[in-house]
Amino acid sequence: MSSANGKKERFKKEIITDRAVSILDFNRRFVERESYKELVTSGFPEKKLVVLSCMDTRLTELLPKAMNLRNGDAKIVKNAGATIMHPFGSITRSILVAVYEFEVEDVFVVGHYGCGMAKLDGQEILKKAVVRGVESKTIETLRHSGIAIDDWLRGFDSESDAVLESVERLRNHPLMPKDVVIHGMLMHPETGKLDHLISK
Repeated sequence: MSSANGKKERFKKEIITDRAVSILDFNRRFVERESYKELVTSGFPEKKLVVLSCMDTRLTELLPKAMNLRNGDAKIVKNAGATIMHPFGSITRSILVAVYEFEVEDVFVVGHYGCGMAKLDGQEILKKAVVRGVESKTIETLRHSGIAIDDWLRGFDSESDAVLESVERLRNHPLMPKDVVIHGMLMHPETGKLDHLISK
């Protein structure tokens, strides 16, 4: 088997899983039944806001309902911990695009209590990566190339501090217009209750 064929076979095996088949089967029925019709909306957020939220599965339905957001009301961006890690990373870019191209006027950074990113140890993640097949020498090469891979994977000590740091990064971003209001909030993942955070 050639190298190209080997990669092709590996790719096929990676994408055609039972989960993928189940999703595609459901999707076919969803489209055939025209279930999408009740969800049709424009690309512009009706409430002129963007939410940066954690990817925690408890928030998938809870957060929009607890914030009175329906389909089409807001742009929702998610990552691990609802954090702005880099002022010119993809999260910041998405928020700025929402501001300039989709007329967003308010940005909500919404973390949550009991976040899995709190106290996350980057070294422990790298150990798991090795167990899953990433070679130790690859990790060492990254470290010796000046990439602080352990810090990049590290979590934070305080959910509230992490939210407020992200709020400040957005407020002070050189491309963020001053008329956009940046809010910081923490959600209780059991009830959906929001606590509004005030910068120190």
